[in-house]
Amino acid sequence: MTQSASRKVALVTGAARGIGRAIAASLSADYDVAITHRTTTPEALSDGMMAIEADLRDPQSYERIINAVIARYGRLDLIVNNAGIIAGSPVDSFDHDALRANFDVNVLAPHGVLAAALPHLGRGACVIGISSVNAVLPPKGAAMYGASKAALDLWTRAMAKELGPCGIRVNAVAPGAVNIPEAPRDAALTQAFLDMTALGQLAEPSDIADAVSFLASDKARAITGEVLTVSGGYRL
Repeated sequence: MTQSASRKVALVTGAARGIGRAIAASLSADYDVAITHRTTTPEALSDGMMAIEADLRDPQSYERIINAVIARYGRLDLIVNNAGIIAGSPVDSFDHDALRANFDVNVLAPHGVLAAALPHLGRGACVIGISSVNAVLPPKGAAMYGASKAALDLWTRAMAKELGPCGIRVNAVAPGAVNIPEAPRDAALTQAFLDMTALGQLAEPSDIADAVSFLASDKARAITGEVLTVSGGYRL
């Protein structure tokens, strides 16, 4: 579909709460926003927002999500691949289904959503992934999660190279430890993260949202294939 002069449209996956919801709220100032959710029903959607229930482990969901966005808004300008799964992977055990889900949601879903959306993306469109510092700083006991985010980083650079001639930018944001009120850490773990962070404070979901908004904006028009770390200086 040819893009109109109407308000731009963003899709944020996994945005019922936490970082995803902060990203959606921040983008809603400039975009109509569609969000996906699976187990948590989003509350109090603002005008111009829509929610799509979807399990991103299911490859049939990608086309359905994009079709719903286009049916509602008629265009798509920004994809934020925020949905993610963290599954432990201790070296002395193997849970195939849990580890498969890591890669299905963290790597395959971004590619599947992009493939479904590509016919609707014009010059100036953006794709932004939510990676992790664990892509380069291996997490003990969750190596496969880190590996999935490392794969997402490589995919980000590869897609930037492939889609650059189409005028589509592809970047990622890599959070460190983030203070998410809906999923608080215990005091000892929080302090351990603080001790490893140069600024001595955890990022907030709004900090990640600000980075996404920047990468989506014209101020970042010459930036593609990059992973922007937002960690407060974690493990410098």
